[in-house]
Amino acid sequence: MQPLDVDSRPAATADPAPNPRASSLVSFQALSHEISEKEFLRLRNLVYEEAGLWLTQAKTALLVGRLAKRLRHHGLRSFKQYYELVINSPEERIQMLDALSTNETRFFREPQHFELLKTVIFPKWAEEAATGCRRRKIRVLSAGCSTGQEPYSLAMVLLDRFPGWEIEIIATDLSTRALEIARTGIWPAAKVDEIPSSYLKAFMLKGFADQEGKIKAGPEIRSVIRFFRMNLNEPAYPLTGKFEMIFCRNVLIYFDQRGRERVVRRLASFLSPDGYFFLGHAESLHAVSDRLRSIIPTVYIGKDQAIDDAKP
Repeated sequence: MQPLDVDSRPAATADPAPNPRASSLVSFQALSHEISEKEFLRLRNLVYEEAGLWLTQAKTALLVGRLAKRLRHHGLRSFKQYYELVINSPEERIQMLDALSTNETRFFREPQHFELLKTVIFPKWAEEAATGCRRRKIRVLSAGCSTGQEPYSLAMVLLDRFPGWEIEIIATDLSTRALEIARTGIWPAAKVDEIPSSYLKAFMLKGFADQEGKIKAGPEIRSVIRFFRMNLNEPAYPLTGKFEMIFCRNVLIYFDQRGRERVVRRLASFLSPDGYFFLGHAESLHAVSDRLRSIIPTVYIGKDQAIDDAKP
């Protein structure tokens, strides 16, 4: 492993300068007692309209806890004031969704998926390419990529298995804050425990000097990934072409039934005819989509694809 560049440090989180009127007296405890049911429902409905994320009333404390910082930032003393601000400010709506987003992820999450790639899908693609039945190009969509560990993990396994092939990974998320971390590609060194040693040596860099205690994605895996913000609740996605693999893992759990149906329908329209659609371990497309069918739990193919060609 090579050292990190000394000047390559994580970009600062984009956030407007604090309002000088903000008072330290606006505490979490005070706010948690001041939000009314009406105020919660108004904010909950706004979040749903903007991002499709459904917050039950059991999530009141979560909403209060995560938005308290935004009230302090603007020097506001009530959620009523904050609602009036956020409905009139597209920029603040982005900040609100950033605050409410859950960005939990890790390298090589859902190991059964990577085992399927190595033992079934990749050998199939290599054989098809050898016989001229497949182009040597793989496109992957990582929807809801959070801070980037998923697309970087996919880049490592793809570049390792298919040297010389054209690899393209599109990685999107709702949170601008998470995407900044993903683009920077720097994490605490403790994350090395999540990455197989062979991939660590081949694709990751180790920090030194003022970057000590950190790891950084190397240039080879960075070069095949493109990050941008995408709201899965939008009626049209800024995507083109088809993808051999679509990963939407641990994302649908934050949508209600109608939202899950919409998201899967829109994403599935970008899946190649012989492509694979991956969900998180707690997710299923049962009663969600009739366009896809399962080959193993959490892995799906198009309903018209020959299952013998895809099933392990």
